[in-house]
Amino acid sequence: MKTAEKILSLYDILLIAGVVVSNIIYSVLTGTIDVMGSAAGIAGVCCVVLVAKGSIWNYAFGLVNVTLYAVISYKAALYGDAALNALYYLPMQFIGWWQWRKRGAAVSREASAEPDHDVRVKARRMTMMQRVVLSAGSAVLVFAGGLLLEHLGDPQPYKDSATTVLSIIAQALMALAFMEQWALWIITNVISVIMWSVCAVRGEAHAGLMVVMWVFYLLNSLNGLRVWLRLSKGRA
Repeated sequence: MKTAEKILSLYDILLIAGVVVSNIIYSVLTGTIDVMGSAAGIAGVCCVVLVAKGSIWNYAFGLVNVTLYAVISYKAALYGDAALNALYYLPMQFIGWWQWRKRGAAVSREASAEPDHDVRVKARRMTMMQRVVLSAGSAVLVFAGGLLLEHLGDPQPYKDSATTVLSIIAQALMALAFMEQWALWIITNVISVIMWSVCAVRGEAHAGLMVVMWVFYLLNSLNGLRVWLRLSKGRA
């Protein structure tokens, strides 16, 4: 493997540095130090950057991110997101680690049985029929979830449903190393930016930093799609 593939790219470094600097600027402008929001955002961006690189270490940072994000979402009355992180994302960190190890991802080059083994997960693609089923099923579930959350008094039921449902499906596709996860992450990230912007306008705690975090998630998901299109080429 080439040296450039062993380390984070300049784009990855800028994403991580960007979210750290953004958190510092936010603290200066607001005159507050949001430890929980900052920790969740920084850990989250580190996680998704490593996912895009195909590194199994994304799950270590993901564990920190989903735990904190569940608390923040609950405080903002985004119950779908809170339940998603506490009841699904959290256990999926362990399941994903196990699945990626099965698909060839190694903790380090030294940990691999083969000296020249690529430590990244072996990505793959869905068939066209699988994509059709994925699209139709996702649309139906988002609509049904929106109706339920509206009945429960969620202030943004269909946005919350979309981020919840699409994230559940995308996380499963991620654990199974399917490239199509990135299309769902892009949609989820766009909706999440909008949803947390609404919360920020309402003055919800941590909302400003969550907007920053999701913007960086969106930038990374665009890069992740590009990288995984290459990693999954010719694999099913």
